[in-house]
Amino acid sequence: MTGSLKDYLMLHFIVLIWGFTAILGLLISLPAIELVFYRTLIASIGVAFLFLFKKESLLISPRQMVKVTATGLIISLHWILFFWSARVSTASVCLAGMATTSLWTAFVEPVFNKSKIKWYEVGLGLLVISGLLVIFSFESGYWLGLFMALGSAFLAATFSVINGKLTQQHSPYQITFYEMAGACLFSALFMPFYSYFLSEDGLKMNWEGYDWFWLLILGGVCTVYAFSVSVELMKRLSVFSINLTINLEPVYGIILAVLVFGESEKMTPQFYLGTTIILISVLSYPVLNFFNKRRKAKRLSGIN
Repeated sequence: MTGSLKDYLMLHFIVLIWGFTAILGLLISLPAIELVFYRTLIASIGVAFLFLFKKESLLISPRQMVKVTATGLIISLHWILFFWSARVSTASVCLAGMATTSLWTAFVEPVFNKSKIKWYEVGLGLLVISGLLVIFSFESGYWLGLFMALGSAFLAATFSVINGKLTQQHSPYQITFYEMAGACLFSALFMPFYSYFLSEDGLKMNWEGYDWFWLLILGGVCTVYAFSVSVELMKRLSVFSINLTINLEPVYGIILAVLVFGESEKMTPQFYLGTTIILISVLSYPVLNFFNKRRKAKRLSGIN
């Protein structure tokens, strides 16, 4: 499976868009729960219009509908923690924690598939922890945001593994519609609890300034457009090359955050050292996994 230079450049552009989401979370005045509600509402409406345009059916069996919609609950919690992390810390701290998503996947996937955890995954996990300890020891003021980002990364790994199974039964667009609808429904149902127990000022549903514009970018470009293009690229690019490139999202995001917010996003050298350690671990995983699979394939071919 090979792709053209244009395909690889488009993939990097999509990852750049995803790296911009934490920045949008800071540009929009809405708190995390309200922001997630509007994002998922816009995204689900956008996918529905996409189905109308392509004249395809959204319908799936009621049992599967419940299963896919329930996955939207996990996605909703993931985004709530993601945007909340950026609010209580910085976009850079949030993205540093999110850099652990692929390694969380390495531990979550064996649990779902009932397979053994690989030794190098444990080693890379310890390397990530060392990077977080470096960040935490020098940036202790952001510990809450960092832990929220780690929780968000774990949830991202969980729903990505679930989606890996769901895509075998339904089209990615059907999955996206019901998951976005489920995430929107959960965030709406969570609002009374959030308003009473977690917010001092209650809900804030009114938009201010350019909120409407940034929300359209977030829901339309960063969710519907980026997702549909990434699915299209999967027809021509290998899963390995796509996953390797997606690991660069925190790098793009941190660079964009510094460019957009300037001094408020500049951290200590130790923060960037810890982030570099995390990124080395994250980028090493797909490489080691690739060589491990090739080694097993050679061993099996030798036996046969």
